[in-house]
Amino acid sequence: MNTSRTDAAVQARRQATQEMLQRLQTALVTMARDHTPVTIAALARTARVSRTFLYQNQQARALVEQATRTKRPHPGISNSHARTQPVWKERALNAEEALAQAQREILTQRTRIAELLGKIRDLEHDLPEGSLQRIVTENTTLKQQVRQLTQDNQRLQERLASARQNNRFLDKRVADLEAQIAHYLTAPPPSP
Repeated sequence: MNTSRTDAAVQARRQATQEMLQRLQTALVTMARDHTPVTIAALARTARVSRTFLYQNQQARALVEQATRTKRPHPGISNSHARTQPVWKERALNAEEALAQAQREILTQRTRIAELLGKIRDLEHDLPEGSLQRIVTENTTLKQQVRQLTQDNQRLQERLASARQNNRFLDKRVADLEAQIAHYLTAPPPSP
């Protein structure tokens, strides 16, 4: 009974290893077709296996070595075009998408600007002739009045501060005088 369990576990492990090797071969074929550089990290991600499996399993290591050997360019043969073609395709697709997004954004901005300009024209149209000049003149007059009132307020604040200071001085003087005559008020009157 114990050996049948062990045999079943070994068989399951072999089956899992075969499935991982199959996924590895599929990933290598895909990477070769797309001219994608074969790296351990990319291969592990694509094949859904661990990096440890790629390093420790002899069959997996042999498959990776064979793939990297065939990917190396032979002396005198330029393989740069085949490797860069998918990169340029991806860049071109990304550029097209970015261009389309920019065009949509520009169209949205132009629509918004047109709406705002229409609102400004409507507001200007509702104003009678010469009212713009009148509004500018009134605005200037109001600004001058605000400036004058601010100066008047500042002058009044200064006068109020001076009056308070004078009041404190006079209160102190009254207190001193009261202190000087206090003994006359509390002393008994002289006898006649």
